[in-house]
Amino acid sequence: MAKAKPSRFKAPFLKRITLPVPPEDAPGYAFKLPLFKDGFEAKFECAITIIVGENGSGKSTVLEAIAHHCGFNVRGGNRNQGADNHADVATIAEALRFGWLPRVTDGFFMRAESFVTFIDGLEATTRDPDAYAGPEKVWYSYGGKSLHERSHGEAFLALFSNRFGRRGVYLLDEPEAALSPDRQLALMRILHELAAKGEAQIIMATHSPILMFQPGAQVLALEEGALVPRSPGELRHVKLYARFLAAPEKMAADVVRDEPDATDDDGVG
Repeated sequence: MAKAKPSRFKAPFLKRITLPVPPEDAPGYAFKLPLFKDGFEAKFECAITIIVGENGSGKSTVLEAIAHHCGFNVRGGNRNQGADNHADVATIAEALRFGWLPRVTDGFFMRAESFVTFIDGLEATTRDPDAYAGPEKVWYSYGGKSLHERSHGEAFLALFSNRFGRRGVYLLDEPEAALSPDRQLALMRILHELAAKGEAQIIMATHSPILMFQPGAQVLALEEGALVPRSPGELRHVKLYARFLAAPEKMAADVVRDEPDATDDDGVG
């Protein structure tokens, strides 16, 4: 049998997301976010895109909208878990316009906050005697054994190492939540290897200054209702960590004394 030819299209497959200015009475919380209320555009120019912003700025909402559009469960998972009919997410996702070249249908939405629930769902499948696949098949794509038999961080890395090898779009929402600094560096290596193959597009929202320096990644910072390209060194997250590590005792003392300038920074991000 002739060997399949590799596609001439390399990641990124999702090139652009746009949203016209929504009407003032647009339903749902997402349209009230500064990121969406005046229209929206995001361009993906690299196999890995990192989205950085404060809590509540809309990072997760962007990933949820892409997940819904791709048919992934917006609580975490892939197409096999089915789409979660979250009304607000569906409303913003259906208003957005997605530009693909080519359109890919595989991938995964990894949400740190709901990852245990995802594992529980897989466990329930393996216990069902009428399930379409036995335990050895269910867990094959996750390293050959139950993710509950690993630590939280080990389960994360098992998912990244084993499930993310297929051609597709992979969405990561704060993956550093269960990863030590060493494990974050291990994730950096895994993502670099995936991107080098040209088969995986990775869009990651993170607060980790380590992951913000992912080699070859495009960094988009949420600033004043827009996604702005930045270098990692310009980001407030990075500058704040650098300031703290330069004088940890002094900065910690200033914070607990509620000094007004303890965490202020005039830099970008």
